[in-house]
Amino acid sequence: MVQVKIGDKLVGDGNPCYIVGEIGINHNGDLGIARRLIDLAAFAEADAIKFQKRTVDVVYTAEELAKPRDNPFGATNGHLKRGLEFGQDQYQNIDRYCKEKSIAWFASCWDEASVDFMEQFKPVAYKIASASLTDDRLLEHHRRTKRPMIVSVGMSTLAQIDHAVEVLGTDELVLLHTTSAYPAKIADLNLRMIPVLRARYGVPVGYSGHEVGLATSYAAVALGAAMVERHITLDRAMWGSDQAASVEPQGLMKLVRDTRSIEASLGDGVKKVSADEVPIMKKLRRVG
Repeated sequence: MVQVKIGDKLVGDGNPCYIVGEIGINHNGDLGIARRLIDLAAFAEADAIKFQKRTVDVVYTAEELAKPRDNPFGATNGHLKRGLEFGQDQYQNIDRYCKEKSIAWFASCWDEASVDFMEQFKPVAYKIASASLTDDRLLEHHRRTKRPMIVSVGMSTLAQIDHAVEVLGTDELVLLHTTSAYPAKIADLNLRMIPVLRARYGVPVGYSGHEVGLATSYAAVALGAAMVERHITLDRAMWGSDQAASVEPQGLMKLVRDTRSIEASLGDGVKKVSADEVPIMKKLRRVG
């Protein structure tokens, strides 16, 4: 199985599951909240954090931005989208702070200008959101950076995934199985797609979860997920569209801790008698 190097860590078979805490827009436009979420991810020993970057007037139509929508920034959808968007000063601060905390960071960019903006920070990777999987121009623009690509494949058919992989190539590529609903229903997660995608494309495959709870993320690890991404929040009751499908501080710490326990428990699939079993065997087994 191909391995992908993200920063100073390898992702793929034989390596620890790479755990990403997605801040996304859960900072609610507040740099202080973003820094607290970075603190959380670093303390929990996650491998990386992720943000989202959009050029609002490119990604959304004028009609969409003009729609009425009450929010903390104003009365329209445009007020909301612009209020949640970090710019140069905020991302320079985030970049410095992540370096202080020794945690990697990257972003999902929804348009070409956002990729160009992020290049100044030399991110360890780029994330392609499920909604962007069919945007060939955006995929090609990402690939020209020559950075590792992490691609979510939610709301997509196998034919669409085939095409995206053809556009991107399989070098430095990680796919993330996901169900693009917020929160996603447990019955819709279809985690058995993880080994199916690994066999089909021959690249590391991980899992991006939007459901409530951690059990399904653990199941993904047991099924061979090379990466697990979960939205993180300070409090699921906070204002914001992604908060309810996110993991709170204690949850993120449990996710990292229990993922490492699961990895240690899986072993190599070769049946043998452990050293700790030998004295019990001698004591309890009547027939050799």
